[in-house]
Amino acid sequence: MPNIKIFSGSSHQDLSQKIADRLGLELGKVVTKKFSNQETCVEIGESVRGEDVYIVQSGCGEINDNLMELLIMINACKIASASRVTAVIPCFPYARQDKKDKSRAPISAKLVANMLSVAGADHIITMDLHASQIQGFFDIPVDNLYAEPAVLKWIKENIPEWKNCTIVSPDAGGAKRLVSAGATKVYAILTHGIFSGPAISRINNACFEAVVVTNTIPQEDKMKQCPKIQVIDISMILAEAIRRTHNGESVSYLFSHVPL
Repeated sequence: MPNIKIFSGSSHQDLSQKIADRLGLELGKVVTKKFSNQETCVEIGESVRGEDVYIVQSGCGEINDNLMELLIMINACKIASASRVTAVIPCFPYARQDKKDKSRAPISAKLVANMLSVAGADHIITMDLHASQIQGFFDIPVDNLYAEPAVLKWIKENIPEWKNCTIVSPDAGGAKRLVSAGATKVYAILTHGIFSGPAISRINNACFEAVVVTNTIPQEDKMKQCPKIQVIDISMILAEAIRRTHNGESVSYLFSHVPL
């Protein structure tokens, strides 16, 4: 594909590499570092003039530092005359702060949307937003992809008795009621596996056969601590969304299909 460049932020370089490999492209040269006063410094190492630029950065790890890094990378490419800059954000930061649920509460997801737009982003590609109305916080196009097709594919390939399964949307204690009601195996499947606080120890002690998450957030360290955690690779969905966007094709196919 001509006139396209993909750059990776520092939040999830493994996913960025998988996306680039899927597209048959090399990741663009970029150096990100911090000055001694903790300011973020970004150096784009190749020309982006007239290029269709995609910057992959997930909302995970040191979220505020990674968000600032993304904003600076977008702006650096924009003022270097990139024709279009798309932020590929598998896990959107601050997505859960999407409404004013009490007095003086901020709507931080809207603030992040404004920051991305002001930085120079022309387009956003993300996955499984906490609430789809976040798309309305932007005045630029937003493609909110779904992990559901990849989840269904994983179920069919990894659970032999999947035709006899029941899928529920659990609340606290839901898995326990499933088992007490006669379930033989319980799988938990979710998109952005943050696993905060005592989550790992709880999973290790729980009745789950497996806890299955997408790699929108890096999971290597968590998998070492918990053998029950398994990962669904969604890099092919993001890669195909980039390819279709670059070529001016519809991405709605990806809402219900996993690219081969």
